[in-house]
Amino acid sequence: MSDFVPGWFRRGERGTLLPQALAASLWSDTQMHGVAVSGLLALTLEEHVAELGRPDLVPTRYHVDLFRPARMVPSVGRATVVRSSARLLLLDAVMEQDGEPVARASALFLRPGEDPAGTLWTAADRPAPPGLDVVPNDGAHHVPFFASDAPWSQNFGEHQNAGRHATWQTAMPVVVGEEATPFQAVASVADATSMVTNWGSGGIEYINTDIDLTLARRPDSTTLGIRATDHVAAQGLAVGTAEVFDRSGPLGTATVTAMSNVKRTVDLGGPENPILGPDRV
Repeated sequence: MSDFVPGWFRRGERGTLLPQALAASLWSDTQMHGVAVSGLLALTLEEHVAELGRPDLVPTRYHVDLFRPARMVPSVGRATVVRSSARLLLLDAVMEQDGEPVARASALFLRPGEDPAGTLWTAADRPAPPGLDVVPNDGAHHVPFFASDAPWSQNFGEHQNAGRHATWQTAMPVVVGEEATPFQAVASVADATSMVTNWGSGGIEYINTDIDLTLARRPDSTTLGIRATDHVAAQGLAVGTAEVFDRSGPLGTATVTAMSNVKRTVDLGGPENPILGPDRV
């Protein structure tokens, strides 16, 4: 563990990003997981916003289509402007491997303004992060914590149940040696919406095909939580909805659309941690 260096990618030549071992999916060692893919796309979008000189804008909507399995090979991200005005910036981005697109994203950045004076209904049931006695607020990278029918812990086997799942985690840097921004963090962690909404008593039996994230504000740090709010399934298709929060409170919602993948179910019921076990660090 002393040699562990966090990060999904290393920078290569001519703008390429080289996936690290931690970027491998639980579905296949040759396939990249959605957290890394989403992180690359968020990095690409945010770097383009910086190039355009628009630090006044806040990311408010982020959508990812995971339409082709991303392989563990050198990857490139490219971004283009769809619409730019004084109050908004709409961008598209694509992740390419060997010259072919494997995932795409769109993002809407808006300029903040004054809150209106009216009163609106809002949900009273809000998630709470694990106590500081469980997870110190020090920003250090850690194995994700989960809560379900069992209390917060890093023992994945305790949480393979039909309870309402939540996760609390500090986002991995997208690039080794470069600190993740709060937007890169929440965009990456948003892929965990699939885990908290599609993880049940039989393991993870659905694989998500997209990520949708909406934000009212930037996260207060790179440590974030996601809690399931609903799961609807019919004929092997499912929609999972979750709320995104940090230690300051709720900041947005996330949804995923998924397909059943029962022939390759990810079983997390064993005692070993399958995400950052000794064979992956």
